[in-house]
Amino acid sequence: MAIFKGAGVAIVTPMHANGEVNYDKLRELIDFQINGGTDSIVICGTTGESSTLSEEEHLNVIKECVKHVDKRVPVIAGTGSNCTESAVWMSKEAQAVGADALLLVTPYYNKATQNGLYIHFKTIAEAVDIPVLLYSVASRTGVNIAPATVARLFKDVENIVGIKEASGNIAQCAEIMQLTNGEISLYSGNDDQILPILSLGGMGVISVLSNIAPKETHDMVMNYFEGNLKESLALQMKYFPVIKNLFSEVNPIPVKAALNMMGMEAGPVRLPLTEMEEKTAAVLRDEMIKVGLIK
Repeated sequence: MAIFKGAGVAIVTPMHANGEVNYDKLRELIDFQINGGTDSIVICGTTGESSTLSEEEHLNVIKECVKHVDKRVPVIAGTGSNCTESAVWMSKEAQAVGADALLLVTPYYNKATQNGLYIHFKTIAEAVDIPVLLYSVASRTGVNIAPATVARLFKDVENIVGIKEASGNIAQCAEIMQLTNGEISLYSGNDDQILPILSLGGMGVISVLSNIAPKETHDMVMNYFEGNLKESLALQMKYFPVIKNLFSEVNPIPVKAALNMMGMEAGPVRLPLTEMEEKTAAVLRDEMIKVGLIK
């Protein structure tokens, strides 16, 4: 059974000016998302700058999110690592503080073989009792989860129930669905490919766009499921320039800048990420004005 159907937000981790996590603002952003119709909160993922959070911060952010969401929508905690032992520990801790499911990114830098990926994900998933989503994003990690490996994990490990597919390869997504008889929960990891993924039997999106447009992203998916294909496509096309510019620099640099433009006070990014360049920020601002996100 799918963890959620619709649009889940890959939520940012707001920071104070001094770089510390801003928990008050995190609670505000969570309410903004849920009030806007977001179907799930994905905490401490790539967009949440998990790679520069300490272990203590990482767990505290998950804990605070779970507490504040208070079962209004599912909370999916990013607990992946390039160290299997570390990922097992964080996954157990996330389950203990009440996360509803986990998101496990492909281990970066090590460049594991497909068999290594299989054992890595199987080991982590079998250490917990909650559902697990794989996260395939080779552009960041340097390693792709082959469709056959995804299908093998889905077949062999009961609580591996889905995948966030951010390879950008629609043919790969189609092969995953074919090899799993369409039974795996497939989520788009790219906002510019929401409708193509849904057309393959996808359950929705884990979205960066939703940080600034939760209702519109939710409606894009739900219109599709309700058979309102023209409306769904219209939203995908309307927000396409915004989506494009949310990735004009490395995520989450632009989406944090966009939230700040909206007065949401998401704060800075942590080094080695730096603030958005003036030229690209100006283009993003113009596109946001065009769709009415800011004046």
